[in-house]
Amino acid sequence: MRKIIHIDMDAFFASVEQRDNPALRGKPVAVGGTKARGVVAAASYEARQFGVYSAMPSQLALRKCPHLIMVPTRFEVYQQVSRQIREIFLRYTDLVEPLSLDEAYLDVTENKFGLRSAMLIAQRIKNEILQETRLTASAGVSFNKFLAKVASGKNKPNGLTVVLPDEAEAFVEALPIEKFYGIGDVTAAKMKQLGIHSGADLKNRSEMDLRRHFGKSGSYFYQIARAQDDRPVEPNRIRKSIGSERTFGQDLETEEEMLPELQRLAEEVAYDLHRLEASGKTITLKLKYHDFTNNTRSKTFFSSVRAEEVLLDIALDLLRTPAFPNKPVRLLGITVSNLNYGKHQGGQLSFPF
Repeated sequence: MRKIIHIDMDAFFASVEQRDNPALRGKPVAVGGTKARGVVAAASYEARQFGVYSAMPSQLALRKCPHLIMVPTRFEVYQQVSRQIREIFLRYTDLVEPLSLDEAYLDVTENKFGLRSAMLIAQRIKNEILQETRLTASAGVSFNKFLAKVASGKNKPNGLTVVLPDEAEAFVEALPIEKFYGIGDVTAAKMKQLGIHSGADLKNRSEMDLRRHFGKSGSYFYQIARAQDDRPVEPNRIRKSIGSERTFGQDLETEEEMLPELQRLAEEVAYDLHRLEASGKTITLKLKYHDFTNNTRSKTFFSSVRAEEVLLDIALDLLRTPAFPNKPVRLLGITVSNLNYGKHQGGQLSFPF
């Protein structure tokens, strides 16, 4: 049986800013989103008390918390701290699968210290992170990735939650459906419409029924409802694409309505590209119409891009080419693929649209 740890830094970007600037400590802070149509990249726990969260439009965040302090992102600093944390992980195991700058899976079944207790390893890692970076992390410990990931979010900040094999069934059954890793807001809302509000409700559905409502994802939902997840920790895992999409409560019909949404999507994708030190040559615009039909439009360039302004320019060009949508749009998405990883990226190029 595997011993898996999921480490998740607490409000990482915002915590780094509060660490480096004592004037920000104890105050509601949002990183990113400093422009009129910007998006919050991270929020401190003080800001979250007012309902401010990542991916929220900055104007909405300021309405929720008028005294919110907006701080520009410093990706180079976050990347440097992330490398410090990665070095701590590698002291214990080479089986480290980063998910982003601020979280990773570790397989410590066989570890460099020969320790039998994964909980002890998690606590030692948390202590070393605090001592060396002055930042806190939360950890989840269990026998598979799904349970470890969910457990790490149970007692934030600075939490440590262990889910033992004989506790897994009850742990999953008691989970609210929106707390399941892999079930987003839209899917959670659909599940609630079907009467699925908890892990126990999900477990009562057959795999065939879940596949009928959720396609291939239904099989995944069937498995995690039973605390089953056979995915190994993959230290060389590389993402093939990075994207973001949004479904709207009211269909959009004009470019004026779509422009601010595309701006937010471009900012979110650019944020993820910077976070993962990636850029890409292929940009895809996804459109889902009011009748649920889909359309994708793509362009591939010789140079890699990741700058928000460039992504927005390309997305607008794709929106207009070969013609502006002739029916209402209920979903927009921007995806970057054909990725390159590393510090020296293209992405500041401009294109003559």
